[in-house]
Amino acid sequence: MKLAIINGPNLNLLGTREPGIYGSQTFEAFYADLQKLFPAISFHYFQSNVEGELINELQRVGFDYDGIIMNPGGYTHTSVAIGDAIAAIKTPVIEVHISNVHAREDFRKLSHVSAKAKGTIAGLGMKGYELAVRFFLA
Repeated sequence: MKLAIINGPNLNLLGTREPGIYGSQTFEAFYADLQKLFPAISFHYFQSNVEGELINELQRVGFDYDGIIMNPGGYTHTSVAIGDAIAAIKTPVIEVHISNVHAREDFRKLSHVSAKAKGTIAGLGMKGYELAVRFFLA
């Protein structure tokens, strides 16, 4: 099974960025643990702070991977184009958010991704990525 994890803006700062909200673990450390937990899965990881690069990556992996786990970060609430890219590809996408976006500022309650994704996991920390992997395995 081939799964892609695509993270959006500021997620490269996990571990140092607002640890009260996002925790103190870097994504790189979490990703290494995830690969050990699921050795039979071929993972691909991509992160960008640039909207167009995220869209290019969705299009690149969106026709031959078994699943995509995406945390669009702040683009969740602003990018119609990322939602459109998800609608245009064949590979199912699970939207993941580390924090509970519905318990934060009102603008975070709008997602241009959720309606195009197979499902959404929010508020469970990094565990949300693991749960998304388990969904694809089921």
